[in-house]
Amino acid sequence: MKRERILIIDFGGQYNQLVARRVRECNVYCEIYSYKTDLRKLQEMKPKGIILTGGPSSCYEEGAASCDPALFEMGVPVLGLCYGAQLMMHTLGGRVCKAPVREYGKIEVTTDGKSRLFYHVSEKTVCWMSHNDYIEKAAPGFQIIAHTPDCPVAAAQSEERQLYAIQFHPEVLHTVEGTKMLSNFVYEICGCVGDWKMDTFVENSIRSIRERVGSGKVLCALSGGVDSSVAAVMMAKAVGDQLTCVFVDHGLLRKNEGNEVEEVFGPDGPYKLNFIRVNAQQRFYEKLKGVEEPEQKRKIIGEEFIRVFEEEAQKIGAVDFLVQGTIYPDVVESGLGGESAVIKSHHNVGGLPDYVDFKEIIEPLRDLFKDEVRRAGLELGIPERLVYRQPFPGPGLGIRIVGEVTEEKVRMVQDADAIYREEIAKAGLDKSIGQYFAALTNMRSVGVMGDERTYDYAVALRAVNTIDFMTAETAEIPFDVLVKVMNRVINEVKGINRVLYDLTSKPPGTIEFE
Repeated sequence: MKRERILIIDFGGQYNQLVARRVRECNVYCEIYSYKTDLRKLQEMKPKGIILTGGPSSCYEEGAASCDPALFEMGVPVLGLCYGAQLMMHTLGGRVCKAPVREYGKIEVTTDGKSRLFYHVSEKTVCWMSHNDYIEKAAPGFQIIAHTPDCPVAAAQSEERQLYAIQFHPEVLHTVEGTKMLSNFVYEICGCVGDWKMDTFVENSIRSIRERVGSGKVLCALSGGVDSSVAAVMMAKAVGDQLTCVFVDHGLLRKNEGNEVEEVFGPDGPYKLNFIRVNAQQRFYEKLKGVEEPEQKRKIIGEEFIRVFEEEAQKIGAVDFLVQGTIYPDVVESGLGGESAVIKSHHNVGGLPDYVDFKEIIEPLRDLFKDEVRRAGLELGIPERLVYRQPFPGPGLGIRIVGEVTEEKVRMVQDADAIYREEIAKAGLDKSIGQYFAALTNMRSVGVMGDERTYDYAVALRAVNTIDFMTAETAEIPFDVLVKVMNRVINEVKGINRVLYDLTSKPPGTIEFE
């Protein structure tokens, strides 16, 4: 089935994945592309509309991120957000300059007159501003449709040319009616019908996988996490016993997790999958010995995963396809889907070695954000307790241990994390926190336990609330719960004498430590 789509043109802003999430929430499919993408490629995709994102540059400076002016003549609606709005005005003859008053935070915006972009939006509405430059004068042929006391052109439109520019960020939750504005753009202006629904996606994916695989044999990389579990069940429904799931216990899982994965997905579990467990803990520890740099650790873990899969494939016989639980944020954050700086390489995407001994790689969830993966899991009949389990990175505890990974450090962070999760559950907070875990820092400090001086490690507790994992705020855990966790960790986990609580939001931090 041909899928209608909106294209998100990425100029390097921090909220660009969030723009895509908001469009998807409107049941409209969208994809993120770099501003460097050739215009002919964009035209060939026949988009219903285009959204230009924010970015860190000043559009009038030499070498600033730009786009082909012909993009505005494609005949499809274009919406510029923040930097995208400034670039549109600058390119089409308006004037953009340093703002006399920088606007940042929640600002009341007054909408002027009627515009389809602001259909059913209040005349005065609170929006999120974040800009040093501003549009001093709109481009010829544009009508100003919103302003603030310090921003004369908070929004402008050329309805005849289907071009729209807004200075604020409708994608963030602080813009009270932002989702309504984006919905107006994709439905009222672009004419989308909203055919991006998870039941349809699952049904079409299973059919497509079945046709692509034919009679081939499939090997699935199963970690037991949400992404790989949903991918495995989807593949099982598509190709049945042509699928073999290989679970690599790399020694970097949470405490007792290897056995838990085997209980669910092993031969005695509810899914009756062809299941192979590979206990490769010492092999990974040896490869990681002496390695401290996060990206190097990710790539080592990723490559070793592939090597193990190749070995298992040889034992099984001819294997045609390798399945991975790559999701859309992995693609974008690995620098493959947009222009934003590479935040991390992921063993599903950025860490693959040059040579992989399979005909093809299948990534059935590659188009989905995390919450969409969970919805797909429910459509597939996976129980809620599995679908909504805590996210866990592919490289595992390898990136929750700052610095060199050793077997002893793994034991420490496993035990501390298990205590933390246990106390969070006892306090009844496990359903209300988006993600929480313990990480082992590389800091050692002096302590006193009993009458003895210690020189041991500090563990950091992390807990965040998030809707889409693109942005996150620190969770407010009651102080008495943190104190209880601290006492238990220091008393029960050998090698740790200090417990810290991480207050960093995302951005500027990431949810994981490395």
